[in-house]
Amino acid sequence: MASDTLTIIDNRTGRKYEVPVHGGAIYAVDLRQIRVSEEDGGLVSFDPGYMNTAPCQSKITFIDGDLGILRYRGYPIEQLAEKASYLETAYLILRGELPTKTQLADWSHHITHHSILHENVKKFIDGFHHDAHPMGMLVSTVGALSTFYTEAKSIFDAESRDKQTYRLVAKMPTIAAFAYRHSIGMPYAYPDNDLSYTGNFLNMLFKMTELKYRPHPVLEKALDVLFILHADHEQNISTSVMRGVGSAHSDPYCSVAAAAAALYGPLHGGANEQVLRMLNEIGSKDKVPAFIEKVKTGEGRLMGFGHRVYKNYDPRAKIIKKVAYDVFDLKGRNPLLDIALELERIALEDDYFIKRKLYPNVDFYSGLIYQSMGLPIDMFSVLFAIARTIGWIAHWEEMLLDPEQKMKIARPRQIYKGAEKRDYVPIEARK
Repeated sequence: MASDTLTIIDNRTGRKYEVPVHGGAIYAVDLRQIRVSEEDGGLVSFDPGYMNTAPCQSKITFIDGDLGILRYRGYPIEQLAEKASYLETAYLILRGELPTKTQLADWSHHITHHSILHENVKKFIDGFHHDAHPMGMLVSTVGALSTFYTEAKSIFDAESRDKQTYRLVAKMPTIAAFAYRHSIGMPYAYPDNDLSYTGNFLNMLFKMTELKYRPHPVLEKALDVLFILHADHEQNISTSVMRGVGSAHSDPYCSVAAAAAALYGPLHGGANEQVLRMLNEIGSKDKVPAFIEKVKTGEGRLMGFGHRVYKNYDPRAKIIKKVAYDVFDLKGRNPLLDIALELERIALEDDYFIKRKLYPNVDFYSGLIYQSMGLPIDMFSVLFAIARTIGWIAHWEEMLLDPEQKMKIARPRQIYKGAEKRDYVPIEARK
């Protein structure tokens, strides 16, 4: 008997089945042969929240949650954060290899020269109320781009896909910055092609009356590292939404808008917002022990600790902690830092958290950095969306070109628990 099969004995019928194992997984459709009768639709797996279901095969990102490993296309996140730029990392995620000097120059040129927005997009943003959430503005505006670039519907045209990729990666920071400026009643600052990707974003956020904005190298580098750390993270909910919507052959703007909408949720992209709200709620370092006790009794929730994937220290959190201190040295110590450090110290020494493998994740420090850079809490998930756009696009394209998936629309099964067949009752006879 081959070793790469799974033997299943159905105790309901006594039948035995041999199911092939491929790369540590079985194909779910192979379970459909396991049935009690011919009328039976076959066995399905019930997996709320996709705790143990792989909807695809991917070559983009590798995570080992037990060992705290994160790699893009095989490259450790630590090396990329230290040595690469965001655009270099974005090219790697999309194309599969680090770019040569010529390839990086060409890639950067295309991104830089697609950063400007159509003037009518500005009018669209102007239509939002001044206190509209920037993430809501981003989601809506990205979706609206599909009406400006109708050729994006040619999703199997490689040249068209490339052009939409340039546009999305380039325009996301511009949309984000315009949404921010709109929310504070400031005139829009246009892109500056002389600046780097993150330098230009800082320019569009913070330029005032100066003729030429010069981003501080520390902030430029910090943002670059943060974008690298958030560029992709395997099959999270927003990436799964990107693949799911993309499987219907929607254009990339609508697909990215849907993915960003998933990111908008407080359990996903809004997690670092929740960390800052928690730190503000605690109020001071001396109140941390009491808050920890409330968490243990279920009266409070420790935000920024633990992760669905990582059962070890999130490798991104270690990198981001160093970046945080670089920013604090420049901008001044964030008053919430002492609370965060005390919270981290106690949690890492307490058996309650150790047994549950609750370690700091990437959200624990990122919010402190963004706040120290002068950005409001409402912008945090928007920054996440800018960085993650390249990951979404890479997964979308991988899905489209995968022979097993490109003509299959995502369509999960369900286990029906509703009423059996019943006849319509006229309204006069209903009780």
